[in-house]
Amino acid sequence: MRFDDSKIEEIKSRVDIVELASEYLTLKKAGRNYLGLCPFHQEKTPSFTVNREKQIFYCFGCGEGGNVITLLMKIANKSFPEAIKHLAEKTGVILPVRTFGREGHEKDSLHDEIINLNLRAAQQFSRNLSSPAGKIARDYLLKRAVTDETIKQFRLGYVPDTWRSLTDYIEGSGLSLKLAEQAGLIIAGKEGGFYDRFRGRLIFPIENVFGEIVAFGGRILGEGDPKYLNSPESPVYIKGKNLYGLQKAKEAIRQSGFCLIVEGYFDAISLWNAGVRNVVATLGTALTRDHLELLRRYTQDVVALFDPDTAGRKALDRSLELFLGANMRARALILPEGCDPDDYVKKYGKDKIEELIAIAPSISDYYIDNVLGDSKTFEESRDLVKTAMEFVNKISDEIEKNLFIKRIAEKLGIDQALLKREVHRKEVHIKPKSVSPKQDVKIIMNPLEINLIRLLLEYPQKAIQIEDEEILDYFMEPELKTLGKKIVQAYKLLGYIDINVILSADEEKALRNNIYELRINAPTTDDNMVDRNFSDNIRGIKKKWYKEQHRQLKLKLAQAQENGNEDLLQKYVYEKQSLMAQEKELR
Repeated sequence: MRFDDSKIEEIKSRVDIVELASEYLTLKKAGRNYLGLCPFHQEKTPSFTVNREKQIFYCFGCGEGGNVITLLMKIANKSFPEAIKHLAEKTGVILPVRTFGREGHEKDSLHDEIINLNLRAAQQFSRNLSSPAGKIARDYLLKRAVTDETIKQFRLGYVPDTWRSLTDYIEGSGLSLKLAEQAGLIIAGKEGGFYDRFRGRLIFPIENVFGEIVAFGGRILGEGDPKYLNSPESPVYIKGKNLYGLQKAKEAIRQSGFCLIVEGYFDAISLWNAGVRNVVATLGTALTRDHLELLRRYTQDVVALFDPDTAGRKALDRSLELFLGANMRARALILPEGCDPDDYVKKYGKDKIEELIAIAPSISDYYIDNVLGDSKTFEESRDLVKTAMEFVNKISDEIEKNLFIKRIAEKLGIDQALLKREVHRKEVHIKPKSVSPKQDVKIIMNPLEINLIRLLLEYPQKAIQIEDEEILDYFMEPELKTLGKKIVQAYKLLGYIDINVILSADEEKALRNNIYELRINAPTTDDNMVDRNFSDNIRGIKKKWYKEQHRQLKLKLAQAQENGNEDLLQKYVYEKQSLMAQEKELR
């Protein structure tokens, strides 16, 4: 799908890239730019740079960069048309309908079709909740003290205990049952029909960070198993990459400086209902590395709530490794009396749970004091040291590693130096052969040519002019000439330019870095002066090219004269005259 250049430019002019990026990560002002932890790779020191004046972003760590459109494409895993449509809706830009299906309607991507269908399903579930049939679900929510506002915020719904409630609605609305099956809403029967996946359940719509409904969870309201049922994974939903409630919690996470992680839908809803808004829940799965990468966009500080039972200790055991690997500051919250968050907040209120959060120990301290526990025999001490050493070897930060060793030594009464030697011995044993990192190639760039590349990236619609006037033929830097041709071809083929795709190879990182650094540091281009800037830049490139041609011809003439070669001498004189005539046209 192609869009008018004027519409793309209108969208770009209406979107503030700092505000867009801030929806997905935390940024802090640093001079003319804004800095944050990169959402595309793991780092401790922020290198993700956003420039409001230029409306571009770049990570000097991993090399990802682009404009508002490519940012949304990369961070939300959207195609170019999907990103354009999303930003158009966000900014109120009306896009002309370009692509049509057999019935004459605009064709959506599979992603958009499923998202739209999920929204229709959620609206139907909500209507069911308000209907006479939904009284059982309303009574259940009233019993659990869930307010109408919370019901509205989380778009809670209900589905009756029948086989085809949603299936009949989808079919009656002229929507695709096959698409509903792909979305995980219905299941194909053995005899060719379809039936509802969710029956007789309170429904929890699951949103991604953009507020799109990507899946559903359902709690049984009568007898039966399972107690909770979740959507299967689909083209729009991977459970290990989504956190329940994050879209609503992200602003509160930024304001409070940390995120509270709980296990279930109702844990998150009950805490939100009580006024604890910086809370998210995992979706029927253990905490994953992808979960933490998602959270790192908003904060590096988390409080993870665990049950005090054996399963909770195992979950803490697994999570500790993840938190250490993600360089996140994690604390462990274990509620007293074996309470879950819902019971505790109802019994003691918001203030009490916030007091417990405030004094929650670091997850490593809790692990050492409560999971490793105390040893009574030599064998127990030996096993505890072995277990602890396995974790020490997974800690990349040397300061954290030494602090961990010190605490273990104090806990078990073992010489700290001995433990350090043991850790070092294991590290040497398992350390892989080091590979020399590739050195960035230093590129001597023609300033006029690289500046035209910069302008072309900022105003890609000029690619056609560059091709028509054969401007790239005047480039003398081979790498920049090749890059220019790739930019023109990309624009003609796709309608947009992503420099990270064009310069994707590792050996091209130096050039990519130089281009982004130039774009970020260069003064802002006045839109009214674009044509003038292009013309001046092109004229400068041509002048330099003609100067070089004259220099080379001068050397050739001297060589021909020295060799007494009259034929060559005459040829070069003619070339010089022709060159001078072409140069006059430039003036």
